[in-house]
Amino acid sequence: MPESSSDPPAETDLDVLIDDATTAVDVKALSAFGYETRYRLVRLLVETDDAVRFDEITPYVSISDSAVSHALTLLCDAGLVEKEKDGRSRRYAATRRAEALVTALDDTR
Repeated sequence: MPESSSDPPAETDLDVLIDDATTAVDVKALSAFGYETRYRLVRLLVETDDAVRFDEITPYVSISDSAVSHALTLLCDAGLVEKEKDGRSRRYAATRRAEALVTALDDTR
């Protein structure tokens, strides 16, 4: 008997690929790009070869240091930026995921 439109579809490979946990992680990463400042910060870090100190980042964005710090924390939480301690300061670097997303945007422009 054919499936009716009210019957739930049988589990497919797509169900495995689009599970709730994967969706949440991906949406968090993509949402981080939703604000110009965070996008600029990721782009800046992708373009640098090494981790960058906080005080080297702040001149490139026109917001307060606390707003930059907050944006970098959100980017770290989204898996797009890694943070390491450097004395009393912090150094930030783009993750492979951030690099891949920026490359995808560049390649499809």
